[in-house]
Amino acid sequence: MATTADFRNGLCIQFNGDPWKIEKFQHVKPGKGPAFVRTKIRNLNTGRLLENTFTSGVKIDIIRIENRKYQYLYSEGNDYHLMNLDNYEQITLQKEFIENCKFLKEGENVEVLFHADQGLPLSASLPSHITLVIEHTEPGIKGNTATNTFKPATTETGASIQVPLFINEGDKIKIDTEKGAYIERVKE
Repeated sequence: MATTADFRNGLCIQFNGDPWKIEKFQHVKPGKGPAFVRTKIRNLNTGRLLENTFTSGVKIDIIRIENRKYQYLYSEGNDYHLMNLDNYEQITLQKEFIENCKFLKEGENVEVLFHADQGLPLSASLPSHITLVIEHTEPGIKGNTATNTFKPATTETGASIQVPLFINEGDKIKIDTEKGAYIERVKE
């Protein structure tokens, strides 16, 4: 058993019978009344985000979790097939369990979060940065490198993203997977 003093971003807890991951928290000590903790927690079964307030000092159950490296193989409809890099065991996850799956390409490594006691996969996350090739965009205009304007582009995975005007089809770009935003063009 732990208390709200043990809260930290990324901590997984058992709450209302479901596993939840703490996305954000803030300890609040008002001038009048007891202290409390405001949290944003994500249900690891459904992906639903909930804002909840815990009274300071309340007991909580911490879930033991494990991170395992998997490689994305292929997808069939809503099912994504992944392979464990240590023992080559394959698992299938639903699209909802993978954060920002629109940037996932075959052969990419993924971090899968497992409930250590039950052995069930809870969620999967991509690396923070990923390199993709631009499949389609309007042609770039020479000399438009200093402006801060963007145009739509489609990546090799089919994801739509805003890129600067100087990016052309066939260019490799680095993308921030959490924000879904362009970072830089990758030179070879």
